[in-house]
Amino acid sequence: MSSAPPPPASTHLPPRVAWAILLALASGFTLSQSFRTVAAIMGPPLAGELHLSPQQLGLWAAAYHFSFGIMQLVMGVSIDLFGIRRTILAAFPMAVLGAAVSAVAPNYTVLLLGQMLIGTGCAPAFLVCTVFIAKYFAPQRFTATSGLIMSISGLGVLATATPLAWLIEVSHWRWGFGVLAIASAAAWVAMWWLVRAPRGMGTTQPAAERQSVGAAMRDLLRLFALPHTAGLVAYAAVAYAGFITLRGLWLGPLLVERHGFSLVQSGNVAFVMTLASMVSPAIFGRIDPGGAKRIRWLLVFAVIAALMLGVMGLVHVAWVDVLLAIAYGALSGYGLLQYGYVRDAYPEHVRGRALSLFTMAMFLGIALMQWASGLAASVAARWGVEPFTAALLTMGAMLLLGALAFWKLPRNSTP
Repeated sequence: MSSAPPPPASTHLPPRVAWAILLALASGFTLSQSFRTVAAIMGPPLAGELHLSPQQLGLWAAAYHFSFGIMQLVMGVSIDLFGIRRTILAAFPMAVLGAAVSAVAPNYTVLLLGQMLIGTGCAPAFLVCTVFIAKYFAPQRFTATSGLIMSISGLGVLATATPLAWLIEVSHWRWGFGVLAIASAAAWVAMWWLVRAPRGMGTTQPAAERQSVGAAMRDLLRLFALPHTAGLVAYAAVAYAGFITLRGLWLGPLLVERHGFSLVQSGNVAFVMTLASMVSPAIFGRIDPGGAKRIRWLLVFAVIAALMLGVMGLVHVAWVDVLLAIAYGALSGYGLLQYGYVRDAYPEHVRGRALSLFTMAMFLGIALMQWASGLAASVAARWGVEPFTAALLTMGAMLLLGALAFWKLPRNSTP
């Protein structure tokens, strides 16, 4: 495994070609964003038809993120050993299959299976984008370009707001999965057609020099021995989880059941929240201060996000919940600052694995937060406490604990 950095991006690919490839890869990430946020709108009709409890609804939403997260180790090693193109083209068909299975699922068990297939297929979707950006774009553009791709991928989240609500109201929730299956197949074709750079897209090393999978996995696990990995993992597990759990699981049920909104009305709120979240990463990507100031920003914004969730949990006023949800979307891009931190914290030759470890922590954290908040909602109902209060307070507490761990544990000292 060579530790030498690649030549500058411009010597690899012309800018127009690099952007075409990146946008093709981003189409897969955009679909993964849709899949991870369908529960907020699809949850109420799905739970009604299949008679699901809040805990079951939380577990269903978490199943995607659990399989997505657990596969990050495998996908990171695959990208380092076999390249971006082979990894994404081999994995993404599982997302198409999972969406098709979910569309015809006769019961909750099959629905869970569909979610896990989708999560596995989408596992490399953002990772291939970040590794491609790190390899083919100038280092000083890494955070800004990653932020732009995250903003573009917000179109996938946007699709699961008003458009999905309208589709469900005029047809059925199963059609939501059907449309996503067709769109995912189209994205796979786009990636097969465009992701064809002459260097770095097949294997990252000649076959004779390539590490074995076992050795690569051991190298990845050695990242845990670095003192700054634990704090990063703890923070990564909660930062993005707060936004996705609110937007992707609880927002629709909260507005429908707490305030009596219709499905389309709740979809409209999710639509505006998503628009705010689409702008946010691009802004944070451009104003990333780096170094110690970046760390302070990460800590402060996590505390603000936790307080917003706490207010939503305790103040049962419709306009407050709507405004805070939209404000949370506008704030959500602060999590992008972690990507610059990861890039600075690990050497180039293990950056694919470091990013996969970070992404694994992020999505296993989403699974944990969705499951824990669903459990809290179910238990609270038995004690006469409003389920959404318990869910939102649980989410806020987890955010604070992750930020506390990042603050107190060792951090990377690279400026």
